Amino acid sequence: MRLLFVHDDREYLLAPGAEFGTDLGVIEVPEDVAPGDTVETHLGTEFVAREPRGPDLFDHFERTGAPMMPRDIGLVMGHTGVSRGDRVLDAGTGTGVLAAYLGRTGADVVSYERDPDFADVARENMALAGVAENVEVRTGDLTDDLDTFEREFDLLTLDTEDAPTAVGRAPDLLVSGGFVAVYSPFVEGTRDAHLAAREAGLSEVETFETIQRRMDFGERGSRPSTAGVGHTGYLLFGRN
Repeated sequence: MRLLFVHDDREYLLAPGAEFGTDLGVIEVPEDVAPGDTVETHLGTEFVAREPRGPDLFDHFERTGAPMMPRDIGLVMGHTGVSRGDRVLDAGTGTGVLAAYLGRTGADVVSYERDPDFADVARENMALAGVAENVEVRTGDLTDDLDTFEREFDLLTLDTEDAPTAVGRAPDLLVSGGFVAVYSPFVEGTRDAHLAAREAGLSEVETFETIQRRMDFGERGSRPSTAGVGHTGYLLFGRN
């Protein structure tokens, strides 16, 4: 597995045995490198090896679009309690950040991506995250395969325009007490998913807008940053 090599604000994701040139010198990564080791460039600059975690993967995945932000992923994980051994059905893989986070909890994930090129990139990202064994990326549209699944999933996660269709089938897909989580950057799609959840008879249906503000601390005082409201999207949750 690749490790993250960090010096101040510089960081590079490199595999054991790799050689990588920077303006701080060439990094030659030993084959037996381990997290916590220090590696010097040929100019004497020290880089510390770290095991990459979720936020690091978010920064270093190859992107095929705008991935779900870590703060939204945190809400999904916190509200659904996803954990090791859970079965997750996911649609709208994209870059695969959510699928990777879910896979790193120990959950088994089946994720659908309609674009074949995006799906290939997502599979490479799953390998980079070390979750290729428990995250399966399928090329196709989940709504075409809804009749092929039994009621076996603990969590249904959706980041697609046709999410309301899958939400309507959630009672057939989820175990008793299982959750559905729908992400949408637009309120119209969220409203449609909300109506579908109500019509399907799901309980505990609630929707949140995720807004995050950074704090600025200075000599004059402390206050929230004035650099925008930090809206990313809407998250709908429901329970079978």
